[in-house]
Amino acid sequence: MKQELIEIICRKSFKYTEAPSFKLVSGRMSRFYVNCKPTTLSPRGMFLVGHLVFDIIKDLKPNGIGGLTFGADPMAMATAFVSELKESPINAFSIRKTRKDHGIVKWVEGDMQPGQRVVIIDDVATTGGSTIKAIERAGSEGLDVVKAVILVDRQEGGLENIRQHVRDVAAIISRDELMKQYEKMG
Repeated sequence: MKQELIEIICRKSFKYTEAPSFKLVSGRMSRFYVNCKPTTLSPRGMFLVGHLVFDIIKDLKPNGIGGLTFGADPMAMATAFVSELKESPINAFSIRKTRKDHGIVKWVEGDMQPGQRVVIIDDVATTGGSTIKAIERAGSEGLDVVKAVILVDRQEGGLENIRQHVRDVAAIISRDELMKQYEKMG
């Protein structure tokens, strides 16, 4: 499953240039561009992501899985769907980028209660900033973050930064694995 997902990401979500030509959120320029949404929103990509993430977290028996909208949303929903198929249900949730200012003011949307164990996910980690923001916001809502899972680690320090906020961090695919496949595909 992982190799098939790497191939799909290389086709749909990954670009590489010799000279840095892709502007990152930080403003820095990079030779690598990764936008996982075309993969995570495709039927096969969603299927593969859901199964791979579920396999990584199933033994933790978390109550929920989610992260900062929008990158984490399709991954959370795919994992929740697979968890039900495997008769080990995990709720999906989404963390807002801006706090709701009406009704019940909160960061987290979904059927989650304070004290529940959750996994934070993100599609790509460069510095880890959005994952860390999700971890902090989940914590502010009383959720117990037990793990973070990243779909693609750009290998630029993000996982190390995330580990300062939650010890258990895993990446499904590394930039090196994508580059190896990219070169193989020509």
